[in-house]
This record gives sequence, structure tokens and C-alpha cells, in this order.
Amino acid sequence: MNKRFLIILIIALIAIIIIGYKMTGNVIKQNPQVLIKTSMGDITLELYPDKAPITVKNFLIYVDEKAYDGTIFHRVISNFMIQGGGFGTDGKEKATRDPIKLESNNGLKNEKYTVAMARTNMPDSATNQFFINVNNNDFLNYGVRDEGYAVFGKVIKGQDVVDKIAKVQTDSSDKPLKNVVIESIRRV
Repeated sequence: MNKRFLIILIIALIAIIIIGYKMTGNVIKQNPQVLIKTSMGDITLELYPDKAPITVKNFLIYVDEKAYDGTIFHRVISNFMIQGGGFGTDGKEKATRDPIKLESNNGLKNEKYTVAMARTNMPDSATNQFFINVNNNDFLNYGVRDEGYAVFGKVIKGQDVVDKIAKVQTDSSDKPLKNVVIESIRRV
């Protein structure tokens, strides 16, 4: 066999494999990403539906409904986390969907720049509020002190923006003195 024929044969086999793979519906899926546009800059999150399917689905419903547009980071604690999504710029709490099942036992940890759902003292109480860890917060992990908080994604761009938000001046209730607005959150 000559070299030219062999090269053509190899290229043809590769093409057949790729076309066959796509025809079977086996497409390599990328994790969904969202862009958070804030009054202090942009943050991009990668979400992990394989680890927290209920939580990611819930978050994306709010994203797709544009429910986060015009909300604020209403709780900012430097060296801990920044929390938002639940209050408008007027300070009024936003309407929510039903609470979701807690998915904190998914192997993901509350490490720096991960995103997790906020909740009340009741495990299955998360709705629309989320927080971004600005430190490794091991005490928020499943089983450390309680059921923990469900991590469902990570900041992949805009860590500097997260750090800037974490350093804003706050009042005694950890509310920023000047609103840090979530202008929009959209799928990328």
C-alpha cells in the first residue's frame, strides 16, 4: 500500500467514527455557564448539573425568567461570602418558587469561588437566593455541623469582581451601604 492511500484511509475512518458518534446522539456536553452582570463588573459561573441537578435546574429557571434582574447582593461578609438574588434595589424581597430539596451531599465543597444556594435553618428550604464563597468555608459542607449548603457551580471568570464586592462597606446587618446590583444573569 502506498502512503497516500493509507493517509486517505485513516482520514476516512476518523470521519466515519465522528459522524457515527454524532448520529447516535452521543454529543459531548459542556456544563452550562451563566454571566452575572453586576454594577461592579461581570462574573461567569460554570454550573454542575451532574452533581446538583435539582439545584441547577431551579437556578436556571430563575435565570430564564429574568427573576434575578435588578436584584442586589444584600449580604456581604468579607472573608466569608457574598449573597444575593432575593431582594430588589428597593430592599423588598422578591417572589419565589417552591423550595427545593437540598443537594449538599454531592461531593462538592464550599471552597473559595464556589456558588451555593442559601437556605433557612430547614434543610429543604432553598429558593432563589445564592451565595459565592470568598473563602474556603468547610463548616458549610455536608456533615460538618449539619446538612450543609448545596454547592452547584464555580466562578470561572470575574474572581476579581467577587473580591471587590466582598470588600464593600456594609452596615451592622452586613448589607452594603451602596447597592451592588445584579443587573442581569443570562446563559452563555
